[in-house]
Amino acid sequence: MCNLYSQKNSLQEVRDWFHVDAVDSSAGNLPPLNSIFPGYDAPVIYRKESERILGMMKWGFVLIKNERAPKYINNCRGDKVNESVFWKPSFKERRCLVPASKFSEYHPHVKNEKGHKASVWFELKEQELFSFAGIWRKFEGKLKGQYLEFNTYSIVTTTANSIVKPIHASRMPVILEPDDYDLWLGEDVTTAFKLIKEFPSTSMKISKIGSNADD
Repeated sequence: MCNLYSQKNSLQEVRDWFHVDAVDSSAGNLPPLNSIFPGYDAPVIYRKESERILGMMKWGFVLIKNERAPKYINNCRGDKVNESVFWKPSFKERRCLVPASKFSEYHPHVKNEKGHKASVWFELKEQELFSFAGIWRKFEGKLKGQYLEFNTYSIVTTTANSIVKPIHASRMPVILEPDDYDLWLGEDVTTAFKLIKEFPSTSMKISKIGSNADD
């Protein structure tokens, strides 16, 4: 679940909303991103000492097996973050905020104009900008014969609420309340774990059913 989202707010809007202290050069001017898929670069806010840093990271922890094409593990089950050796170190030490405008799930029955599964876009009623709960880590290794180093992130998921469940029955991204941003980025793992929960469906709406682009 959640293989597609958008982030269309300006650099200044993101800086102001998330109280960013510094912007990494990788963010550039932060152009609108109408369709963010696994493996794409997107903005992430992480903590460095006492500051909030905005930078670009690649969506999905890289998993390489038996010389096959790399797989981007873009979602992390919230009930596994304290158990799995794949997720636990990042959850403990490297939590982040993932800015978003909307997110999408494929409709189980409806087709779009091209005959493909229609994308159902969800957004918040009262906020044009919000944050997924994320974790991040650095990838170092060979991809396509080249040694590379870059930062990656994954979105934490929880059980689907009543508006998402008819479209995707099992999971949805963890959406954080603005008052909880500091708690998610902070050092208290127990408190952060308690934030992994459903976002109220009454605060969400379906904005569009159709294409993969949030336009």
